[in-house]
Amino acid sequence: MGSVGTGWPRGGGEIGELLRHPAFHAVGLGPVGSWPASLRHIAEMVLNSRQPKFVAWGPDLAFLYNEAYVPIFPERHPHALGRPFREIWADIWDQFSPIVSSTLEGKPQLFKELRIPMRRDGRTEDTWFTFSYTPLRDDDGTVAGILCATLDVTDQVAAKRGERMALEQLRAKSEALAVVNRAGAAITAEPDIERLTQIVVDAGVTLTGAEFGAFFYNVDDDEGGSYMLYALSGVDRKNFEKFPMPRNTKVFAPTFNGEGIVRSDDILLDPRYGQNEPYSGMPKGHLPVRSYLAVPVKSRDGSVIGGLFFGHGEPGRFSEAAEASLVSLAAQSAVAIDNIRLFRAAKVEIDQRRDMEDQLRKLNEMLEVRVAAEIAERQQAEAALQQSQKMESIGKLTGGVAHDFNNLLQVISGNLQLLGKDVAENGRAKERISNALAAVERGSRLASQLLAFGRRQPLEPKVINIGRLVTGMDDMLRRALGEEIEVETVVSGGLWNTFADPIQIENALLNLAINSRDAMEGAGTLTIEVGNAFLDESYSRTHPEVTAGQYVVLAVTDTGSGMTQEVIEQAFEPFFSTKPEGKGTGLGLSMVYGFVKQSGGHVKIYSGLGEGTTIKLYLPRSFRNEDRITAADSITATGGTETILVAEDDEGVRATVVEMLSDLGYHVLKAKDAQSALTVIDSGAHIDLLFTDVVMPGPLKSPALARMARERLPGIAVLYTSGYTEDSIVHGGRLDPGLELLSKPYTREELARKIRHVLTIRTQRQAAADAAMPGSQHPGRAHERLKLLLVEDDALIRMDTAEMLHDLGYDVIEADSGEQGVEILAHASIDIIVADVGLPGMSGAAFAARAREALPSVGLVFATGNSNLPDVNRLAGSVLLAKPFNSTSLDRAVKSAVQQRPAGHMAV
Repeated sequence: MGSVGTGWPRGGGEIGELLRHPAFHAVGLGPVGSWPASLRHIAEMVLNSRQPKFVAWGPDLAFLYNEAYVPIFPERHPHALGRPFREIWADIWDQFSPIVSSTLEGKPQLFKELRIPMRRDGRTEDTWFTFSYTPLRDDDGTVAGILCATLDVTDQVAAKRGERMALEQLRAKSEALAVVNRAGAAITAEPDIERLTQIVVDAGVTLTGAEFGAFFYNVDDDEGGSYMLYALSGVDRKNFEKFPMPRNTKVFAPTFNGEGIVRSDDILLDPRYGQNEPYSGMPKGHLPVRSYLAVPVKSRDGSVIGGLFFGHGEPGRFSEAAEASLVSLAAQSAVAIDNIRLFRAAKVEIDQRRDMEDQLRKLNEMLEVRVAAEIAERQQAEAALQQSQKMESIGKLTGGVAHDFNNLLQVISGNLQLLGKDVAENGRAKERISNALAAVERGSRLASQLLAFGRRQPLEPKVINIGRLVTGMDDMLRRALGEEIEVETVVSGGLWNTFADPIQIENALLNLAINSRDAMEGAGTLTIEVGNAFLDESYSRTHPEVTAGQYVVLAVTDTGSGMTQEVIEQAFEPFFSTKPEGKGTGLGLSMVYGFVKQSGGHVKIYSGLGEGTTIKLYLPRSFRNEDRITAADSITATGGTETILVAEDDEGVRATVVEMLSDLGYHVLKAKDAQSALTVIDSGAHIDLLFTDVVMPGPLKSPALARMARERLPGIAVLYTSGYTEDSIVHGGRLDPGLELLSKPYTREELARKIRHVLTIRTQRQAAADAAMPGSQHPGRAHERLKLLLVEDDALIRMDTAEMLHDLGYDVIEADSGEQGVEILAHASIDIIVADVGLPGMSGAAFAARAREALPSVGLVFATGNSNLPDVNRLAGSVLLAKPFNSTSLDRAVKSAVQQRPAGHMAV
């Protein structure tokens, strides 16, 4: 492209003519003909644009702009053309210097509705602009200037602000009306004048924004009137105790004489102020008053009951709207006071007439009342005792049945599983065993539901975030409900934690979801909502079993057929069901009810025929941090070679569990009761784990056995098992802290996983104890924590993964994008990077390549849902971590990356 005058097309209006003038040259750039081709191209584009634009180029950032830009700074045109950026915009340079510097470093900028205090017409005024800064590069690729495209949005911002002010005024009027209406409703129902006037004064302070308000009752005396203080708001009453009541002065007279309203922006400037000889103004030490508003309260007969007075220490605080609201409030309070007076007068007259009759009648009624009260109290106490005894009997019966039933199921289940190995080649036999095991599982669920209704199931509560728990169940619910049911999950922001058993929450939600599926006949919408709730004292009064306070609420709503009121009243009763015979046990909702009540919560059903059903579970809020929940199912169901002591009084159960453990490779010792188990322990045999039933005959109980075992063998692990725990290791419906329980009946896989889980915890505790011993650490970096950079755009995955890495002993720095990760690498020393492959913007592979350039020896772990690593030929030693992953696979991947990372960095 040629120079101006030779190859530059004509155009650009007045500014184009200036640029083509032979005498024109830009500071630091010279005449147009000497400009680089890239600048001439950009300048031509800017001149021909209809949007306000400018180019700042060269070492002095010479300023070049188009005709559309001139209205932005008419006073500076045309002097600004070709002059240095900093000189032209000296008045706002401090604001724009960081933006310019950042752009010249190659970083594009975008600002929306940025406030710029600009000098115009000889004064500084606020303006607002939406604009972008783009770095411009010279012919050699070096950043040599800035391109700006801008819009003056001052009028739009002003319009928005005006709209907001109008809305705020409307909102203020609505709030004032609401205050007046609420106060009117309250004073209409209030029979006590003192409480009534306090309601009025409190409402007046809210309406006017006064610092304090008062109601003075009109009492005449021989000295011209004195006034009794009835109600005060905004300040302590002691502020008025040392002052006499106000006199009928020129300032107060209009109010106490009922002459009208007094509203002053500054009472000190009012000519009536101070005209109260021998006094002048407020007494010394009185609260400072500048803004003043007083409204008389007049009876229906015209007499003045008193006055409402409001004050503020600053002038100009009370508006006409506040005055109008107070007039309405004063009128309502006057009517209410008149009514109270009439009621009291009538009551006095009636009371005088009935006094004599009442005295005689009361003597006769007193005896009847006492007798009736004693009978009612006795009946109430007997009913409460009967209900308590009934529930206790049901609980004991349920517990005893569950204990024996679960022991029988355990024997059947264990032998069926062992038999399954013997007939592994017989297809028909395997099928029959599978059917029998399914029946055992149904029996186990029935026993569990009975225990839940009786509030005797052993809960293992943890501090959890129900929103995260419900979100994690999404796939399972969709599979259970079928494709014809749409599942919507809504989790409120700022969700509180709760203290409850996560497994039981999952069971409860699954029960409710399946009930909803049946009510919708397999097609409809299921909505699951989790949020915060507050059940107040009024709700508690209508629901005596509920404690007022803060709760986390889990609501399940369906579009099904709904329930009648009679069905709602019976819905939680055990064995009650509206399903056809053989289609349900009637224990699902009973289990939910029992679990929530056992957790200190509340359950409520909202339903109507043809309107669907909503069931809300309220669980108490916990103020503790969320607990780390480890999934025992993630542990591989493998055996081991450790020695296990089995203490079980039921011979059938003992025989099957011993055979299952032996089959898993463990060395097994056995005892028929706690005393026999203690004898084995005292024999000096090596024992890694005590597996004991909770309920066994004999004077020595299982908890005492566990305590004595730990005294004799400090490193021994303990695992309890039972079909019903009574109160030995469960208190308040909750498993005692630090204990591990395997409920009967259990499968071979559940037994294997739980045994491995307890032994793994034992090993970890021993390792931690060994590490705490003096001299346990090795020299060098062996005891230092690896520094990991976790790059993951999904907030929930990032939070969970970071928590797992922290628990595994790594120092973790988090980034939500590859770009943020690059910034972190510039100032942090990183050993390992765990990066998601599918990052937005810069991909995980591209970020990893940048990371290896900066840190050649860094280890790399790619987290992905695909089965192959990304195509990164230069990234040797990368490790694939398949999603979804657990803590074990994550730790394995990180350690593998440590071993495989390139030479030059010592692996720890």
